[in-house]
Amino acid sequence: MTHLHKLRTASVLKWVSSNFDENHLRSARTPIQLIGYFPNGQTPRFYKTERSPVTESCENVDRTSTGNGKISGRISRAVKKEAQAALLDYLYCTRSLHFVDAENMSKNTPHFLKKLIKSADNGKKIGQTIARFLRYHPINEFEPFFESLGLKPPEYVPLLPDKLMFLIDDDLLLHNYGVLCHYGIARNKIGKIYKEATEVFQYQVGVLLSKLQAYEELGLSQSALIKFVVASPYLLIGDANASFLKLLGKLKSLGFEISWIQRNLSEENSYNWSRMLEVLSFLSKMGCSDRQLGELIGQHPDILFEASGERTFSIIGFLLKFGSRMSQVYSLFLQFPRIQVMKFGLNLRKCFFFLNEIGMKVPGIGKIIRSHPLLLGSCALKKTNTLLLHLNIGKKSLCRYIQENPQELKHWVLGRRLRPLDWGNNLRSKTEKAKFLLDIGFVENSNKMKEALNEFQGNGWELQERFDCIVEAGFDHEEVCQMVKVSPRILSLSKDVIEMKIFSCKSFVLSLINFTHLPKISYLWN
Repeated sequence: MTHLHKLRTASVLKWVSSNFDENHLRSARTPIQLIGYFPNGQTPRFYKTERSPVTESCENVDRTSTGNGKISGRISRAVKKEAQAALLDYLYCTRSLHFVDAENMSKNTPHFLKKLIKSADNGKKIGQTIARFLRYHPINEFEPFFESLGLKPPEYVPLLPDKLMFLIDDDLLLHNYGVLCHYGIARNKIGKIYKEATEVFQYQVGVLLSKLQAYEELGLSQSALIKFVVASPYLLIGDANASFLKLLGKLKSLGFEISWIQRNLSEENSYNWSRMLEVLSFLSKMGCSDRQLGELIGQHPDILFEASGERTFSIIGFLLKFGSRMSQVYSLFLQFPRIQVMKFGLNLRKCFFFLNEIGMKVPGIGKIIRSHPLLLGSCALKKTNTLLLHLNIGKKSLCRYIQENPQELKHWVLGRRLRPLDWGNNLRSKTEKAKFLLDIGFVENSNKMKEALNEFQGNGWELQERFDCIVEAGFDHEEVCQMVKVSPRILSLSKDVIEMKIFSCKSFVLSLINFTHLPKISYLWN
């Protein structure tokens, strides 16, 4: 009582746990009323076996399970009810646990219950069979206890005590568990607190309650504090969390009430209040006034709450990496679309991967990202192969088209029908091809030229690139012109394929033309 009296009269920012840490952590066993104490004075049985038969049997069952921790086979409702009743009777009558705790452990431990049924001999009266089994094979009570708190086997197995089997042997665990229950925290949420802040359950009597009361003195209601503690169990460790208090103060100055913060918290997630505070600070440094910041966070709370602001920092870092100025990033957030921050970031990266997959150079990608971040973040693009197939266009042509028409990206999103891309390709392509053929010696409007136009695949500049590739390999310009006249399809191959065939297959060139009248070429293949 002395410590609690000092807490109430001290400054609200003074935390009492510093006085308890050294003196109150299980230095001596304190006589307390256990949550699991049996009121009729029955002396409970104690065992010091480190492993129970059920635990060993569970491991054997796990080896024949489906591989994800789930036991194959379904248990009928009648069998399940009998097994639950047998487990309840064992925990309450034999092990002397409080009835509410025993009932919770029997009704909310499906995985443990399945393994218990597997470990007992199957019979017509499963309840009697399990009761008889438990009479001679005590279980590790921490397993159903942790599962009843909302933890799954992969989560609680590493948390099992090494040398304890019975809950009554860990009086501080039961005491602090009881404090949280009586405070109003749902039992299936306490497991998350135990996993993320295990030391809370070894506090001496009065410490945990004093921490909760200290937060209430800061102005938090009990319902709000329950939501905050479940979302961030580490708030109960050490001194009052300074970042948490500063964030609450900052949000209050922006016009947000505690109830608004509660609505935007998910008890399934864990929050980093320090990083959330950094997000607000960073946005302010970019130029956001308090009014603009309040409007932005009000319209897009996930900028702050999604992964504790990590998604926001990820988007900012992505844009800065491609050369965006701070003013551009600031402008982006002022115009942020009505889309989840996580989705915006995924779209942004998906657009980058798309541009990279079609072969666009880094400077070109950077220019588009800097100029159109809102567009890219709002577009959930289809897969690259799908776009290339339905747009009926090559990668290089698509690169050029996007650089000239970046707004077209918004038409290539999921759920929209694609049509072959009409970019004036046919007319332009024929003009470029015709010019190329005339340059290498074809006669205008001749049958040979018409055949070549139909034979060529690619634009004029692509044909010129492939032509130059052969020349650079060591052939004379006139000789290559003659090759193309004899076999135009050589330029329908990609540049990479042409290079590979030139340097690896002598017969490739020899098959294109009768080289008897081109004696100067033969030395290339010796």
